Formats: sequence, C-alpha cells, structure tokens
Amino acid sequence: MRVGLFTDTYFPQVSGVATSIQTLKQMLEANGHEVYIFTTTDKDIGAYDDPTIIRLPSVPFISFTERRVVYRGLLSSYKIAKKYQLDIIHTQTEFSVGILGKILGRALGIPVVHTYHTQYEDYVNYIANGKVIRPSMVKYIMRGYLKDLDGLICPSRIVLNLMNDYAIKVPKRIIPTGIYLEDYVREDISQESLLQLREDLGIQAGEKMLLSLSRVSYEKNIQAILASLPEVLSETQAVKLVVAGDGPYLETLKKQAQQLGINEHVIFTGMVPHDKTALYYHAADFFISASTSETQGLTYTESLASGTPIIACANPYLSDLITNPMFGILYESQWDLAGAILEAVLVTPEKEQLLWDEKLYDISAQHFGQSVYNFYLDVLIAKANQKQEHISMTLPGSKTETSVKLVRKAISLPKSAAKKTAQTSIKAMKLPKRLVHSIKDFLD
Repeated sequence: MRVGLFTDTYFPQVSGVATSIQTLKQMLEANGHEVYIFTTTDKDIGAYDDPTIIRLPSVPFISFTERRVVYRGLLSSYKIAKKYQLDIIHTQTEFSVGILGKILGRALGIPVVHTYHTQYEDYVNYIANGKVIRPSMVKYIMRGYLKDLDGLICPSRIVLNLMNDYAIKVPKRIIPTGIYLEDYVREDISQESLLQLREDLGIQAGEKMLLSLSRVSYEKNIQAILASLPEVLSETQAVKLVVAGDGPYLETLKKQAQQLGINEHVIFTGMVPHDKTALYYHAADFFISASTSETQGLTYTESLASGTPIIACANPYLSDLITNPMFGILYESQWDLAGAILEAVLVTPEKEQLLWDEKLYDISAQHFGQSVYNFYLDVLIAKANQKQEHISMTLPGSKTETSVKLVRKAISLPKSAAKKTAQTSIKAMKLPKRLVHSIKDFLD
C-alpha cells in the first residue's frame, strides 16, 4: 500500500503529533508499505534530505512561531502524489497541509482519512487571548473539515465522544498511538543505576518517589499535585515528588512549594534528556499526573512500558488504559487526589506478569501500526463498494448518468462562465489552472 501522510508539524519540530506520525510511518514501512510525508519546510532540514518527506514552502504561524503554515505547493504536491500512485491519504492536521491533502484526495479519487489529535477548546486562549476564536466556535470550525472524510481515527474515547458531540457522521475508530516498547522495557538498566539516580535526587531508602514528567505549563496542572501534598505528608512523610521538565510555569511552582512549606519533599530537576527518561520512569514508584487536557498522553503508556503504575485524574482514555489496580489508580476530582496518592503508596498490588505482558502489546507501536493498516483496508473496501454502486446506478439512460454528464459539461464551460461560477472557490483555494485541467482529465 502507498500512503500519504499530511501534517503541519514533523521532526525536527518536537511534539506528540510528530512522534505519532513517525511511529506510524516506521511501522507501516516495516511491514512493506510505502509511506510519504507531506509537511512544512524547516530551517534546520534541507528540502531534499529524505525523498520520502516532501517539504512544502511555509511560514511561521502568527501565535505559535514554532509551528508553520504552508502557503503554496498545491500543484507540485499533486504531481508528486500522482507519481507515487498513492492509495490513500491520511491527514494529521485540520489546517493548511490537511486542507491540501483533502484537495488532492478528491483530485486523485482516493480516500482521505484523518486523525484528530488536539482538543482545541483548551488552547484557543493562546490565539489573541481568546478574542478571535472562542471555545464554543471550535465545533463549527472543525465540522467544516471533518464532515466529508472517508474515515476518522480517534486516539482515545475522549476524542470519540468529542466527535459525537460535534455530530460528525463519518466512520470512526479508536486507535491510540503506540510506543516502542524496547525504549522503555530496558533490561540494560541496572538496579545500581536506579539506586544511584534516587540517591542523586535525594530519595531516601523506604521513601516513595512520585514522578511528574512533562512540559511544565499551567494546563498540566502540576499545581494540583503540590496542593495535595500537605494532606499526604500529614499521614506519611515517606513521599517525595520529582517534577522533571521545564516550561513557563516552573518558577510559579517553585514559589508554590515554598509557600506550602513542602520544599524538602519536592525536587525540581529541570529538563531531562530524552535518553534518560526511561531511567526516571524505572526509578519511580509511581508516575503522577493531574492534567485534564490530554486526549491520550504518551507519558502514561511510557510509564506502563517501564513497569511503573500511574496515579492520574480519571477520563475515558485512562479508564480504558487502567483496567486493573496493578496498572494504577484514578481519582475523580482534585479533592480526591491526596487520598489517591495515599491509597497508591500504602496499598500496592502485586504484578501479574501475564496481564502486564498483554497490556504491553496493547500499547505497542506494532499494534498501533497494524490497527491503522486494518482501518485503511476497511476504508478502501468501503470506497470501492461506493464506486461500484455509483457505476451500477449510471447505466445508459438513467437519471444519474444525466447528472454526471451535466457535471462534466459544467467543467467544460466557456472561460467566462467558469470564471463567474468558480470565483469564490478560486479565491479561497487559489487552485492553479493546470490542476483544474488535471482534475478535468481525471473525471473524463
């Protein structure tokens, strides 16, 4: 199968979306499929460094300068996609490159599926302080992109519920992003190295280490964990929280810890190198997160792959992930967090290796790649059936045949009429004339 992945963000830009796309590409390629990524340019990467990655001219986005927006490349993308004979297009963004992918899918007559990664209601305040787009507007904006897709991948039940709330009717499937188990199931990590890290962090023998590992920002809600610690420490002093990561909210959290008088029980490490994160997961007794904005959260699966149970705020995704107390404990509200920590550190169930191994496969990159491929097959079969039904409905003399002829005739209108009819679309999409001719040739 030949797959085109269309995304606004890809490495060297670091994000969960980029990681998910890279994992999917590598898993599909490992099973003999061809995968081409259509994405933005990057100042640190040459446009032709990798022939399977097509970089299109782009500029920084106004509010997020680390993210970029494609401003041209429609015709060249069409030629490349046609040359590679793509079987399916998989968009990973609802914006510039995603729109481009939808246009090419229609021009080539192939299915377009999409993965919905981001719950934008939680992020609109970053755009002009929420004065341009309000959370209530997101649903209507997203409907315009999602309504006519051939399939939709939801990384979690949270996203599925959201799409149902948006009244999106296209075929949907829950497929969480998988991880490379070998990066976290690390038999090479010795007990001595774990003890050394705990000693370096100031974790004493007999103390429970809670690990928060993420970008240190307000929406990660690390402040709720700090706020719960005084209640925890009133019951047991044998608990220390390690906040690993950097970000704009770090200094605020340090001040909060000082005001709460819990400095001796909170360790701020700053940024942890990626190749050291597995060491931190293995050294911890529990991974802890109070975030309420995650649609899936790879740190949860990374922790489980490392053998470390989770303490987290309940949501549909985590309810599907934490299916046994040995995998962790979920709490419902901020007021339950201290109790959840105490329950976790005082009552830790023994691991059942068979159940743990089953969980590891469920969260693996291999399972992720196979699940997406199966969805592609289902979408392609459905598309083929639709085409067959369309052919059977356009027998000579039928009303549908007449309609198809009228559509083709409209494409062949004189320039003056065509210009007047398509004025709005041309302004919005700026389709090159050569691409319009190519679409016409395809339909003919």
